[in-house]
Amino acid sequence: MTIPSPSPRRPGNPVLEQLAAAFPVFANAQPLAIGIHKTIKERLPEIDAAKLRLALKLHTASTRYLKALANSDTRFDLDGNPAGEITAEQKQQALDGLKERFRKAAERKRAEQQQKEEQERQAKQAARQQVKLQQLAEKFNTR
Repeated sequence: MTIPSPSPRRPGNPVLEQLAAAFPVFANAQPLAIGIHKTIKERLPEIDAAKLRLALKLHTASTRYLKALANSDTRFDLDGNPAGEITAEQKQQALDGLKERFRKAAERKRAEQQQKEEQERQAKQAARQQVKLQQLAEKFNTR
């Protein structure tokens, strides 16, 4: 028996991959210090500002990062040193974002399941109709 190969991973964001390779706070999805983009630009001036914004947006919107933000009290700088606290409001925003994300995922899964069940029901109904047509054809072909 062959085991199916895993589906290919979406291509990652090259800037985000560069940040994760250079700074453990990105690789570990630790809560980032406010204004960390300025420090990144100082250390890695070759990174395009628009690409950096996109990478930061992707990173801070990830489920892994939101979970870390909701479960931590401290933000970290690029070197992993404490760099501020996470407010109760920021934690709540992260929790709300996660709840909404999980709610939408559950809705999608339910909708997919309902669609699958409907397709199976239609396939069974079509099969029953085919059997009935075959029985009718056999009944009238024997005369």
